[in-house]
Amino acid sequence: MCWTVHSEKPLYTDEWLDIRLADVEITGGRHLSHRVIRSAPGAGAAVLDGEGNVLLMWRHRFITDTWGYEIPIGGIKEGEPPKDAAAREVEEETGWRPGPLRPLLYTQPSSGISDSEHHIFVADSAEYIGEPEEDWEAERLDWVPVERIPDLVRKRELVSGTSMNALLYLYATGVGDR
Repeated sequence: MCWTVHSEKPLYTDEWLDIRLADVEITGGRHLSHRVIRSAPGAGAAVLDGEGNVLLMWRHRFITDTWGYEIPIGGIKEGEPPKDAAAREVEEETGWRPGPLRPLLYTQPSSGISDSEHHIFVADSAEYIGEPEEDWEAERLDWVPVERIPDLVRKRELVSGTSMNALLYLYATGVGDR
């Protein structure tokens, strides 16, 4: 059961989003109008301190009017490798320079409506280089024990899809225990 896209027409486009209306054919030859959000890929990282803690940003999201922990993540610039984008985002948003990054996971956080894709890496260490370049990204930064991740999910202090995917994967696989 693969849907066939017959056309897409733009509804709104700017430097961040391309919102479209797609004419798709579903089972039995029926057609459906479906909204699609197209966006550039993103990259981020779960940064560990070698003692079982992960660097998290405590921030407010005005769209959902919620507070929660997130890993640093942002857009990939034209021609920038995802790993370099992840390192840059960590530095800009936290003031910490991650140690060597290695792939952790790839995720499509809302594939039912968006083509957004996130490349997430992990670092086993970091060096503090100064205050965050982007002081508006987080209320505060915390080194949180990885063992607390399930509790943060339960308490709805970790709700962001990509951050939750990355941190639960980190927790479940013991990646940070190496």
